[in-house]
Amino acid sequence: MNKIFPDAATALEGVLRDGMLIASGGFGLCGIPERFLDAIRDSGVSGLTFASNNAGIDNEGIGKLLRTKQVKKMIASYVGENKEFERQFLAGELEVEFCPQGTLAERMRAGGAGIPGFYTKTGVGTQVADGKEVKSFDGPDGPQDYILERGIFADLAIVKAWKADETGNLVFRKTARNFNLPAATCGKICVVEVEEIVPVGSLDPDCIHLPGVYVQRMVVGAPYDKKIEFVTTRERADA
Repeated sequence: MNKIFPDAATALEGVLRDGMLIASGGFGLCGIPERFLDAIRDSGVSGLTFASNNAGIDNEGIGKLLRTKQVKKMIASYVGENKEFERQFLAGELEVEFCPQGTLAERMRAGGAGIPGFYTKTGVGTQVADGKEVKSFDGPDGPQDYILERGIFADLAIVKAWKADETGNLVFRKTARNFNLPAATCGKICVVEVEEIVPVGSLDPDCIHLPGVYVQRMVVGAPYDKKIEFVTTRERADA
């Protein structure tokens, strides 16, 4: 099956619909699926729920979709750099489910493994536990409370990888591997943008991070501009 599509909009044809849950990879502005986020914005779909490590910044990443009011709910662990997110949240225009970062990664991984829920100590006794089942389990230090977290089963996963072969085997680069990999596994459909597609057999099997069985559609998104959230510099010391 040919998984390679000419552009992001074409790769999303017949997939997008209003009200869907989308798992989006990336960490800050590193490794985010920029081309697919632009295509989703341009499609005009609305009422979306995004599960993502963060909500981008104003006019970058998911922030572009917040600006156009296409996002109904965010499931995220860090949202501190997005003023429009803050405005919508405080105004009651955006539903937010805050999730500890490690828990969010595990919720995606669990969904990808077909696990509907798991217990964790993270968040016990805090607002994170509100409305969730709390259960006591014996541990090395005696009985302790754990909260039940649900696996994420997304309608669509959008991710960015560094390299892929023609069958969809993926290699992520450094920090971009963190959330792209679990996000890719938890979607019923996974679409991937990459910097380069190489022939089958070109990738070292030991270096493949995600098997192509998880990937349905791919596009080459390069070239990319490396975006930086905050540029911090200091004067060079005199020699």
